[in-house]
Amino acid sequence: MNDRMLVHKVYHRLSLLSLTPHTLPFKPVQFPSALSPASIRARPLNGTVRSLRTTAVMATSRLRNLVPVNAVASEDGSGGASNGSVASTAATTALEDEEDSTLGVRYRLPPQEIKDIVDAPPLPALSFSPHRDKILFLKRRSLPPLAELARPEEKLAGVRIDGKCNTRTRMSFYTGIGIHQLLPDGTLGPEIEVHGFPDGAKINFVTWSPDGRHLAFTIRFDEEESTSSKLKVWVAQVETGIARPLFKSDEIFLNAVFDNFVWVNDSSLLVCTIPLSRGDPPKKPWVPFGPKIQSNEQKSIIQVRTFQDLLKDEYDEDLFDYYATTQLVLASLDGTVKEIGPPAIYTSMDPSPDHKYLLISSIHRPYSFTVPCGRFPKKVDLWTADGKFVRELCDLPLAEDIPIAFNSVRRGMRSINWRADKPSTLYWVETQDEGDAKVDVSPRDIIYTQPAEPLEGEGATILHKLDLRYGGISWSDDSLALVYESWYKTRRTRTWVISPGSNDVSPRILFDRSFEDVYSDPGSPMLRRTPAGTYVLAKVKKENEEGTYILLNGNGATPEGNIPFLDLFDINTGNKERIWKSDKEKYYETVVALMSDEKEGDLPIDHLKILTSKESKTENTQYYILSWPEKKAFQITNFPHPYPQLASLQKEMVKYQRKDGVQLTATLYLPPGYDPSRDGPLPCLVWSYPGEFKSKEAAGQVRGSPNEFAGIGPTSALLWLARRFAILSGPTIPIIGEGDDEANDRYVEQLVASAEAAVEEVVRRGVAHPNKIAVGGHSYGAFMTANLLAHAPHLFSCGIARSGAYNRTLTPFGFQNEDRTLWEATSTYVKMSPFMSANKIKKPILLIHGEEDSNSGTLTMQSDRFFNALKGHGALCRLVILPYESHGYASRESIMHVLWETDRWLQKYCVSHTSTVNVDPDVSKDNSGTVSTDSESKAIAASGGSGPEVSNTEHEGFDSLPRSLLW
Repeated sequence: MNDRMLVHKVYHRLSLLSLTPHTLPFKPVQFPSALSPASIRARPLNGTVRSLRTTAVMATSRLRNLVPVNAVASEDGSGGASNGSVASTAATTALEDEEDSTLGVRYRLPPQEIKDIVDAPPLPALSFSPHRDKILFLKRRSLPPLAELARPEEKLAGVRIDGKCNTRTRMSFYTGIGIHQLLPDGTLGPEIEVHGFPDGAKINFVTWSPDGRHLAFTIRFDEEESTSSKLKVWVAQVETGIARPLFKSDEIFLNAVFDNFVWVNDSSLLVCTIPLSRGDPPKKPWVPFGPKIQSNEQKSIIQVRTFQDLLKDEYDEDLFDYYATTQLVLASLDGTVKEIGPPAIYTSMDPSPDHKYLLISSIHRPYSFTVPCGRFPKKVDLWTADGKFVRELCDLPLAEDIPIAFNSVRRGMRSINWRADKPSTLYWVETQDEGDAKVDVSPRDIIYTQPAEPLEGEGATILHKLDLRYGGISWSDDSLALVYESWYKTRRTRTWVISPGSNDVSPRILFDRSFEDVYSDPGSPMLRRTPAGTYVLAKVKKENEEGTYILLNGNGATPEGNIPFLDLFDINTGNKERIWKSDKEKYYETVVALMSDEKEGDLPIDHLKILTSKESKTENTQYYILSWPEKKAFQITNFPHPYPQLASLQKEMVKYQRKDGVQLTATLYLPPGYDPSRDGPLPCLVWSYPGEFKSKEAAGQVRGSPNEFAGIGPTSALLWLARRFAILSGPTIPIIGEGDDEANDRYVEQLVASAEAAVEEVVRRGVAHPNKIAVGGHSYGAFMTANLLAHAPHLFSCGIARSGAYNRTLTPFGFQNEDRTLWEATSTYVKMSPFMSANKIKKPILLIHGEEDSNSGTLTMQSDRFFNALKGHGALCRLVILPYESHGYASRESIMHVLWETDRWLQKYCVSHTSTVNVDPDVSKDNSGTVSTDSESKAIAASGGSGPEVSNTEHEGFDSLPRSLLW
């Protein structure tokens, strides 16, 4: 390219920006005199191109932010031709690519057809009253702005705290509450809107009083000069919707770092409040008191996973105390307020069923710099309902040394709870193996029970002994309870039938099976609400028949997909009667809740009433009341279709085999109106997440239903149906380790084999172009994506990896379902790490990560270091770091930009299948093989960008200009 051609190119791009005002829907950008077309023509060719290039692109960037991104669409409105290609993609993104490669990135918007789906108003959440006669519609808003995520937060002891609100950070909220009467004919009465609080209030923690006559909730506001962003507790009358503050004083605020509030009875609440005596937060000393020291001179064996946001020093400890310390307040609806107990870090409050006692848990010093607060010393006390101390149940020491093996637990009393079927009886579990799953002992767990105030000399009673790990209890009465235990290594789960009130009745096993075997799943027992507000087994009686019947609600997994059911099950004989099942031909229906549980005693089968959901491939979920004996269904919701533009999408559950004979399944989605014989193969996006199994049979079982509605979240792969992609969603990628074999020792081989089978299936069907198949995933799915591009590059044109971990040596004490350490399975850790195979990745890979990722193992550093490894080997890669975002992405700006990045990547490297980039051979490179102007671009981005941090090695646009061409 000669000098005159270069000048002409730059002038042409700038002249595009000098359109007259009447041709633009916005005010044109005013260029500085140094950048006018005349000055460009007159400028001699004796300066550096950098200043012109930088200023021109900055001007372009500012102008581009005033115009809709990717505004060009096909005439049929699909955003592309029928075969999935977008004819104008290259033209519309060329200038953006040039800008992006030389200047800090601004937040972008995806194509309109994707943006419209993401911006669709969300449906409300539902909540039923204790008596099942009323229903709340909890109204929600669309995606929050980034400004909410940008609020300062304290990262302390594994939790993130919003100091302004004194809550956990990034809380979602409701914008309104509507109350509807559920009429006898199944219809809803007119809406009563909860009112009385100021406009703009953010609503959280909505709960019913036990008698269903009141609601309690919190409200807060965006902090302004005249308002506080701290939470206040409000109550509302259900009959009128009139709301008022619970506390008369304006100085009482909620402390919601751990628990928040709980109804003690029908007319009073126990509330966690910020102590009135609390002053300003501690100030970080300018000069530290001393070095940060951790010691293990006792030679303790402490193995922990890669926890984040841990305490770092004494200042952090003081700050954690400041925000987490709570004063408990007992508040009545009549305005009576009473402080109970001393200020402490209370983590849970649980009233007894008879409302006479309180089970209070708290944590205390000494803290740890190694583990999060869930393992800090824990104290559990018993108080009376008015706050008088009764007795200490336990004071557990710091638990830094819980083994990393699955099913390992804390030593001492755990899972301390009230029996749901008794007024005030406690039960808990104690391990017999020192909490170490690798210790072989029988029994492994013992369940104890004891009255709240035992008689003098009365100890705890052994309720049941278990050889596997305790997994919970469903209570009924003294004659019946179900106890659950399981063991991860063998995938075994057992259900015991016990008689809590009788020592003469021996426990017996009701179910003993592999929890991986979904075909044999008998279902879960349904629970009914008691007048005390607890939940017990729903026992059903049949007229003129003896027997103890319960209801089993199951997913009904079959080789044809899930067919949910409700069984009437005789607990004594094991006989069952199927009293309801889903319509497998067209609909997917499920049992959501029992609606006839407001009375005590066994439920007559002819008075049974349940809440069901119903959906199909093209009809979104609606809710129904189903009543016996007629089994007539009344529809109680009529939610509009959330994205009618995709209402006629095509969905099919497909089955195929891996080369080792393992049966695999996936859900194939195709765009509305697509005909493979007419339109030909489409570009395809494969989105998945691997899973571990102990048997080939379990791995090959079908999960899910072909009739389920295609729910599309704000970052769902299904959004690209609107861009005329085929989507292979959730293809099973089983990593199997049978017997004593560890699944991950053959991770790569099984991963590649599963992906090969999936790609062969969509190509065989003629719906996917073999050279236009992309792969993507989030978290462990991102790890999968990187490994597939390294070890199966022949399958995919490009990849999208979001919030992944790529170097397993940075998670040395286990990850995902791997519980061996790096030193026990060194070769497995290394072989599984795509970081170690960065030199093999030749296909384009897009890495996206939240800058504030709090998930264990997936530190943001993982993507950063992986990108540098890729760049060091000349890979075509791009790294996008999202400010303020955590493991999942929340703000509208970030999500829209992620969708823009993903769409751009797919259009460029899947639709167009541009797997290589031609770089001018005269471009000088540094030792890492990257264009030497990249650091200059980052510097410009740091000074003027207002969006995600982006690094890439695509080497396009202005970065491909020969450095020898100087002005």
